[in-house]
Amino acid sequence: MTWVLLVLGLVLLVFGADLLVKGAARLAGNFGVPALVIGLTVVAFGTSAPELAVSVKAAYSGQAELAIANVVGSNIFNVLFILGLAALISPLIISHQLIRQDVPLMVGASVVLVLMTLNNSIERWEALILLLGLIAYTAFLFYQGRKKGVDTSDGEVEEMLKAKVPTWQNVLLVIGGLILLVLGARWLVQSAVEIATMFGVNEAVIGLTIVAAGTSLPEVVTSVVATIRGERDIAVGNVVGSNIFNILCVLGLSGLVSPAPLLAGEQMAMIDIPVMLGVALLCVPLFFAGATLTRIDGGVFLVLYVAYVWFLIALALSQPYLPTLQNGIVFGLLPLVLVYTAYSLWHSLRRR
Repeated sequence: MTWVLLVLGLVLLVFGADLLVKGAARLAGNFGVPALVIGLTVVAFGTSAPELAVSVKAAYSGQAELAIANVVGSNIFNVLFILGLAALISPLIISHQLIRQDVPLMVGASVVLVLMTLNNSIERWEALILLLGLIAYTAFLFYQGRKKGVDTSDGEVEEMLKAKVPTWQNVLLVIGGLILLVLGARWLVQSAVEIATMFGVNEAVIGLTIVAAGTSLPEVVTSVVATIRGERDIAVGNVVGSNIFNILCVLGLSGLVSPAPLLAGEQMAMIDIPVMLGVALLCVPLFFAGATLTRIDGGVFLVLYVAYVWFLIALALSQPYLPTLQNGIVFGLLPLVLVYTAYSLWHSLRRR
């Protein structure tokens, strides 16, 4: 029954986020809000709605470490698994704006999170700083969009606004989406805690793996579908934007509603959050090299994700082969990835 609740919770989160985005976007359109603003606010928040619902619920219920684990695990999953899978389907095009602006912002937000969790927690005032960062980031995107042209907007938003739906139906979609998100988050958090207890592992491990992957399902669908359609720059922009929102919005709001500071245990602060930062930093040279993410890059990302999850499981279950696995990753896999990254960057610069 616990596993059934977990799956049902994930399904409700995905459908709830979809209903909420459609209803809110059309409502905003009915009131004359420009498509650009809708894309930068409603749709951007909507893609992170599952993470937001789960982390806020976990923080409010006292599972403070699960709230951070969900965000950290989602950010790692987004880059290594989603971009890895999308790049294997078709090499991804990286826009100049992503290289010059969005990826550095993702790295910067990750650095801020590392610094905030040096004392193993995120205080309420630190959560407020993250939220202020979100407001500044959204305002900057809006200003940038207005400079390019008022009508500049996401094709997805234009598609939503084409359908002329009565206001009362959109209100019902928003209410229904919120109910599904709340119910889905409740079932997911409840089942995740029970599964952690069942296996005798920390809640954070479940948050970093099952919960993180589940709440990132909308990003998986969006990026893979965009890649298949040939919209290969959207696939990357979706992931990078989601990672920035996860840190600034999800952790910011979770930290504000939590009755106690959000906890980042020793493993989270020493291993998982630095891994998230390392993954963000890895994007800089690989994205810069040729302004594409090749199939080989995608394969490297997927291998790194498998190694990370394998290490997490071995650590949680105290497997006897853990030291061997750790040495293999630290002294084998990581140096190979660094050599490959350096070669890719050198080859790209030489070609230019």
